[in-house]
Amino acid sequence: MPDGKPIYVLNGPNLNLLGTREPHIYGHTTLAEIEAACAKRAAEFGRTVVFRQSNIEGELVTWLQEAKDKAAAVVLNAGAYTHTSVALHDAIKAIGTPVIETHLSNPAAREDFRHVSLVGQAAKGVIAGFGANSYLLAIEAAALIANEGQNA
Repeated sequence: MPDGKPIYVLNGPNLNLLGTREPHIYGHTTLAEIEAACAKRAAEFGRTVVFRQSNIEGELVTWLQEAKDKAAAVVLNAGAYTHTSVALHDAIKAIGTPVIETHLSNPAAREDFRHVSLVGQAAKGVIAGFGANSYLLAIEAAALIANEGQNA
């Protein structure tokens, strides 16, 4: 049974440019369209979403810390911070709330510097490479984990 807590969907740098930024890699779907689709998918599991985007690493850390008490789970597309942010890694480890890392593209199939994920090393799981559907799959995973009894 859902506990009433939302799923946080947190988005990192440059994701506000989705739909126009390198559409051959990231597709034509805008972040607003992804937000609407996430809300619809979460509702199928009796959940709501809190959907945010920031180009600022510290703001993402603050939102992760907020999720400790306020979210059932977190879907995180940290963008480029995925590969560089010890701060995000540490925040994920500190909060105890399940975090699902997600990406539109498949970082493992891209440049070498994208092959290491500091976020993924701390996350419950990773969903990548399915375009905008990566978010929907991550919402489903987060809802299932949350609805099975926190951190199952």
